[in-house]
Amino acid sequence: MKSSASSLQDPAFESWLETQLRHSAAAMLTSISPVSIVKHRPGFGQTIRPLAGAIVASPVLADYNPDPDYFFHWFRDSAVVIDALRLLYAEGRVGDEALQHLRDFTRFSLDLNRLDGRAAAAVEDRSACVAPELLQYLREDHDLAKAFGDLVTAETRVNPDGTLDACRWNRPQHDGAPLRALALLRWAAGGHLDALLLAEVSKLIRFDLDFTLRYWREPSYDIWEEELGHHYYTLRVAGAALAEGAAWLEGSGDTAKAQRCREESQAVLRLLDDYWVDERDGAAHGYYRSRALVDGRPGPKALDIAVILSAIHSSGTGDAHGPSDPRMQDTLARLDALFDAAYPINHGRGAGRGAAMGRYGGDVYYSGGAYYFSTLGAAEFCFRAAAAMGGDARHWNEWMGRGDAYLATVRAYTPAGGDLSEQFDQRSGAQTSAKQLAWSHAAFISCVSTRRIAAAACEASQ
Repeated sequence: MKSSASSLQDPAFESWLETQLRHSAAAMLTSISPVSIVKHRPGFGQTIRPLAGAIVASPVLADYNPDPDYFFHWFRDSAVVIDALRLLYAEGRVGDEALQHLRDFTRFSLDLNRLDGRAAAAVEDRSACVAPELLQYLREDHDLAKAFGDLVTAETRVNPDGTLDACRWNRPQHDGAPLRALALLRWAAGGHLDALLLAEVSKLIRFDLDFTLRYWREPSYDIWEEELGHHYYTLRVAGAALAEGAAWLEGSGDTAKAQRCREESQAVLRLLDDYWVDERDGAAHGYYRSRALVDGRPGPKALDIAVILSAIHSSGTGDAHGPSDPRMQDTLARLDALFDAAYPINHGRGAGRGAAMGRYGGDVYYSGGAYYFSTLGAAEFCFRAAAAMGGDARHWNEWMGRGDAYLATVRAYTPAGGDLSEQFDQRSGAQTSAKQLAWSHAAFISCVSTRRIAAAACEASQ
């Protein structure tokens, strides 16, 4: 992993960060409660009119022509976005509209628990309105009938009008509930919620903690919705939610549930210790593997940026399996070397630029990476590592320099207007896949916020 001097004293770089932050804040807000956008899926006989509180992965309408259709409320993505909204509110970049968005999001989420796929599956000849060439993508009745009760939260995604997804998709997904719990626990801790909103948020937190307690040991699909197994990312955010939830429950007087959450969180961390792969060979160190597949196959995706993302999405829950964990730092180094070698846009890059980061080796989705949220996630990881250095100026400078190098690469492949897609092509750097991805903008907001915290931590230690 190449290092560089931090750009904290570079006025042009700082100006770009501020300009891009303003653009990302405005762009991300267009994905929250997009009630003015109507999505037609004529091939499925659907007209989707979003409800207040829904958060779409992308507000730009597409139908795999060539961009993917991301006009869905993903449980995972929406949690990342609502957490980034909290940062904007805390920094005064968004006013009280943020609280209304949170209120709508909470109510939308609670209402989803009333969905019952058994009723939808019982509709006679529900395939009649589906175009013949799309029947292969229609969800089967038996799968749809599983979606009721708390298993609605394992659905991966729903339509933003509050109806179940009718498409075949890889389910279940168990990372949405703990991620949402983490985001809501941080909102609750901020002390800005009125009594009614706090009560609604608390109800959803309890639901998500109960879901996590019930399902964290069960196999699910990974963060990329591709392979069934037990996944580092899902386990890590589950452990974090249970740990933070335990403290919150203790403060609420629910000591019995708090103790159970605490014990289960510790069980998660013990299990994650076994995900370490010791591969020391010369300069190369080991790494945390991203998954344990249900059939026991090793799989080619063991080295995956999802492990790094888990460290930043679970921030604030101790040093183990976080950015200050040397094994986690080794994992980032291995990923950096992987993408540095694999992506042509990383070859011969200028001084001060970090590697453009993807998901895993051999990715074939659209351009196969690089991803904005992967590269920004690597940067945020470095800033969090810097913040943990305390008064160690040498290591603080090293980690800040690494983080700024990743940000410099994001800057190089971000157009002047500030739009962020899902990916930028590993060969040309051109934007590809979904346009205006809410997660990309949320990742930028979170990254820059963490950078400022790291800078303040160093100043405070002087």
